[in-house]
Amino acid sequence: MDVGDHAADAGHVPVMLDRVLELLAPALQVSGRAPIYVDGTLGMGGHAEAMLAAHPGLRLIGLDRDTTALERSGKRLERFGDRVTLVHAVYDELPEVLGRLGVPVVDAVLFDLGVSSPQLDEADRGFAYSYDAPLDMRMDRTQSLTAAEVVNGYPPAELARILREYGEERFAQRIAAAIVREREKAPLDSTRRLADLVRTSIPAATRRTGGNPAKRTFQALRIEVNGELDTWRRALPAALGALPVGGRIVVLSYHSLEDRITKQILAANAADTTPPDLPVPLPEHQPRFRLLTRGAELPSDEETTTNPRAGSVRMRAAERVREAT
Repeated sequence: MDVGDHAADAGHVPVMLDRVLELLAPALQVSGRAPIYVDGTLGMGGHAEAMLAAHPGLRLIGLDRDTTALERSGKRLERFGDRVTLVHAVYDELPEVLGRLGVPVVDAVLFDLGVSSPQLDEADRGFAYSYDAPLDMRMDRTQSLTAAEVVNGYPPAELARILREYGEERFAQRIAAAIVREREKAPLDSTRRLADLVRTSIPAATRRTGGNPAKRTFQALRIEVNGELDTWRRALPAALGALPVGGRIVVLSYHSLEDRITKQILAANAADTTPPDLPVPLPEHQPRFRLLTRGAELPSDEETTTNPRAGSVRMRAAERVREAT
């Protein structure tokens, strides 16, 4: 989830939990075997715990690229015993994970995208502009690329592109130029130095509105370091491909770039692709999925009041209605 000023205060409350449970429950009414639920972004395991508790026969396959998150959620879920399988993997690796486990199909999938509570709450991870920490931002600390390497090593034009495209930052060029000037004096290696630099690069009138001016830059760097958008473009079709007829998927996105990808992929799978010049729809071109949400669903005012991390969430969901040809 995107870094918010109150992120640490909100604790580890699963976002839109009741609605997630409601949307996924019909997919778990299978006969002849235990239903299988994939949590592609396990985090602290809040959604997974609720799903396991609500469906006593359910089997969980939980993925996370963050070994710290896996360790913590493993302790949280250990009471469910062998119903739980946790895997250190990025969510676009789902087909390989299912292949290794010998699982041909799964019944329900959840993706709760973005930064998890532990990543936000631990200052040394470098995700939050509210702490002074090393410029890291790796969700998977076994990977090599860090935010410091991006900031200090990328060419100016590439830095500006990342800030503009991934952060939707109007002043990307100015910020990139300021970063280049600063790194020529000494490497930029701390979140506070970067946040201060961004703040002074943005016109004063703009700084007075819209929250911390470093938010967009930090979002952009995090997306680049973790390859989030490219990974998501691969992961969502892979997850859809693992669902049988009646299988369901729920996606929680926290910024417009993720949500746009989700919207486009789900819409394409829910479309009739019969050529427009034909008089009748062709069976093999009928939609493979139906959308379960009308546009993107938003959290209630009550939830955003009690859990500020839910403020930017957009939920979309779909159900497979036809096998792929």
